[in-house]
Amino acid sequence: MYRLIPAVRHGWTGYYGGVTNIPADTKAGQTPEIDPRVVFAAERTLLAWIRTGLSLMGFGFVVARFGLFLRELAAVQPGVAPPPASAATPAPGFSLAIGMALVALGVAVNLISVRQHYRVLARLNRGETMYPVTASPGVAVAAALALLGAVIAAYLFLVAR
Repeated sequence: MYRLIPAVRHGWTGYYGGVTNIPADTKAGQTPEIDPRVVFAAERTLLAWIRTGLSLMGFGFVVARFGLFLRELAAVQPGVAPPPASAATPAPGFSLAIGMALVALGVAVNLISVRQHYRVLARLNRGETMYPVTASPGVAVAAALALLGAVIAAYLFLVAR
């Protein structure tokens, strides 16, 4: 006979977790049987976060190098003088700063995802159910990208004046 561990938390009901086959005579301290589908799902989630982090790092590299590309393009055009540095011309270091921020965010996403994956595996090995996480790394990444977007929008607004 097996028992299911109910997951009732945050107004959420149902059976959730990865420890689905816990014999009724399981003693405290024994490791219960872990459903391999849940472990595979945790690995897929880790791989998705790694993809997200790599995408952020790659996009950050492109943004950082785009300013250099524009300066080089202006320098090689015959008969066209590079624009003078003024308030209407973007600062050469702005794309570098935004690109570095995106690369740093990508590194942070990868580090946080590895930590989260190990925490999930540890919970599964202890036989605990997997409740929905109250503070998701996805929310933190979305907030950081929203903040970065607001900085870019403010910069573009100030440069356009």
